[in-house]
Parts: sequence; C-alpha cells; structure tokens
Amino acid sequence: MSQIALPLTTRRADDPARIVVGNANRAVIEALGDPSAWPFRTAILAGPPRSGKSLLARWAEGRHGIEIVDDADRCEEVALFHRWNAAQESGRPLLLITGSDQWDIALPDLRSRLGAALHLAIGLPDDEMIAALIDAHAQARSLALGEGALTYLVPRLERSFGAIEQVVSAIDRLSLERKTPPTLSVWRDALEEVQGAEQPRLL
Repeated sequence: MSQIALPLTTRRADDPARIVVGNANRAVIEALGDPSAWPFRTAILAGPPRSGKSLLARWAEGRHGIEIVDDADRCEEVALFHRWNAAQESGRPLLLITGSDQWDIALPDLRSRLGAALHLAIGLPDDEMIAALIDAHAQARSLALGEGALTYLVPRLERSFGAIEQVVSAIDRLSLERKTPPTLSVWRDALEEVQGAEQPRLL
C-alpha cells in the first residue's frame, strides 16, 4: 500500500496532505493522471464522504492545471453549462466533483455533454486499504495505536472512509481522556461510540 503526497497551498511545504492509494481509488488516480484521454477534456469524479475527492482533484490540478468544480451537482445548471463551454474554448481540462454517482441533470444540453464525459468513482476500501487508512490517520495525529490494533480494528470496522477517520479520532480522544495508551478497551469503546454496540463486520 502506498501514499501520494499532495502539497496544498493551505499547508506548509514540509507538511503535505497525503492520500492512501488502494483498491478504492487506484483506477481513479491513474485516470486523473492523464487528462488528455478524457472525452471532451471533461471528467466527473464521484465518491463517498471523506474519500479524498477534493484532495485528488487538487493533486491533478497541480500536475495538469485542470479546472475544478467542487459540488458540481449543487451548481446552477446554466452556469455549469457555461463553464463547460468555456473549458472547451480554452482547451483546459474540466473536472467536476460530485458526492453521488446518481446525478439527475434537468438541462438537456448539459445532460448530453456530461453524459459523454469520463465518469470516475471512488469505491469502498478493502481490508488492506482500511488498515492503511487507519495507520495514516494515526500517523497524522502522532498516535501510537498499540500492538494488535489493526488486527482487532480492521475486521470490525465498516467499509466507510468516514467511519475509519472517526474511529481513529475517538481512539485518540479516549486515550487522552483516560490518560492511558490505546489498548483493547479503548479500541472497543471507540468502535462502539462510532458504530454502535452491534459491530456490523464483527468476526
């Protein structure tokens, strides 16, 4: 499992944002790396919350100078249609980010043009990627999870980017509140706090 460094203007140059590369986003990253292959130089990126859509878009922007429209599915459709036309005239690749792959577009001209775009979707992480995400979130907090943490957490965590982040945050907070290093009781209580008493993937 690998990570991509995404230096952003909101961070220090020596403190880049990072995104874990795994089963859920590898194909997306490959496609974002070659905007010349996008039909009409347009791509639409969908994915679940906290999956790194905006970070990946900024990474692609930094490499290729693409134009990004975040929350495109919430934009006024006529204005978005004009953005598409302007991108075609300038030759600049256009990346539209949406939180759902079920985007109902009412404006016929916009619907037909975006229907021809490259559609990309970040999927759900497998166990290997879940482990890497837990580790990455813990490293970002300078949090030592403790021996056996991944073995315990991975099969019990739901396949959700948001839940993974929330559980690591809960482990960090509970450990600080109890003034103790993270151990089984902390991992268990953090999982219950985020996912409830019944663990959906409990083995």
